Amino acid sequence: MRLLEFTKRYGDEESCKQLFKEYRERHGLSCRKCHGEAFYWLKTADRWQCKSCGAQIGLRSGTLLESSNLPYHYWIYAMYLMTSIKKGISALELQRQLGHKRYEPIWAMKHKIRTAMGNRDERYKMEGLVELDDGFIKANRPKKGTDMGGNSRGRGTQEKRAVLVMAKFEQGNEKGKKSSSFRYVSMKVMESQGAIEVGNAVKRKATKDNTEIVSDNFRGYSRIKEIVKAHHAQNVPKELAEKVLPWVHTMISNVKRTLLGINHSVDDTYLQNYLNEFCYKVNRRYFKQNLFDRMMVAAVAEPWYGTKY
Repeated sequence: MRLLEFTKRYGDEESCKQLFKEYRERHGLSCRKCHGEAFYWLKTADRWQCKSCGAQIGLRSGTLLESSNLPYHYWIYAMYLMTSIKKGISALELQRQLGHKRYEPIWAMKHKIRTAMGNRDERYKMEGLVELDDGFIKANRPKKGTDMGGNSRGRGTQEKRAVLVMAKFEQGNEKGKKSSSFRYVSMKVMESQGAIEVGNAVKRKATKDNTEIVSDNFRGYSRIKEIVKAHHAQNVPKELAEKVLPWVHTMISNVKRTLLGINHSVDDTYLQNYLNEFCYKVNRRYFKQNLFDRMMVAAVAEPWYGTKY
């Protein structure tokens, strides 16, 4: 749906509220008390009542909008712009477009949406051939002397965070085609590059029977062979890394350009959320107009009790 059509359909608070209600009724209604799925709509109270036990569910309760006082049209427009603009939109620009006085609520709303994106991607495993490598992304970290301060050891620096990147690809099998084609990407901010933490990160996305990892021979990858079907590790000179592991390095370059172009500066604490947004959109790059629909489903279907933002 183009922007002009979107604003015509959902140009006021009531139409956005009705849209959110329709998505909840299709994807996100279940009684917390008896797990029933049949409800009456109480129009005067903006809530549903369970036909089985009489418990009531608020329109925002248990969704991405729970505990938020921002209008429905803020959330709908934010999700639309974040999924329809290829390179993304900054919180400051979104604040300007919405005409809100304060920056912090808009910033928090965007991070909550990014968290939903990350949760949806966590549902899916990477099977088949997967490239794996680490990248280092610049992020604002606490200065020396704080809890996370001090000199960085290993392959990173004090100004950058290590990010484990997995890129699923398929081998080309047609004459004249590229040797491989990219499918999906996953990025995880790492507190360390030790074998245990790397192994746990890979285990969350890979499967024992169907995943084959292709990587360099970094010592932090020593436990991967125990987790996946096969681990193809090789000594890769630095100058050949982009040729041996092309898709991982393409994704690292793309996310760096995206963060620099849109956000200019990223706080270390929230780096994972920014990576969530990037991966979510890359993995659904062929969804086009359906991407907003998928984001709305994530907003109403995820269990959002106790979210920190």
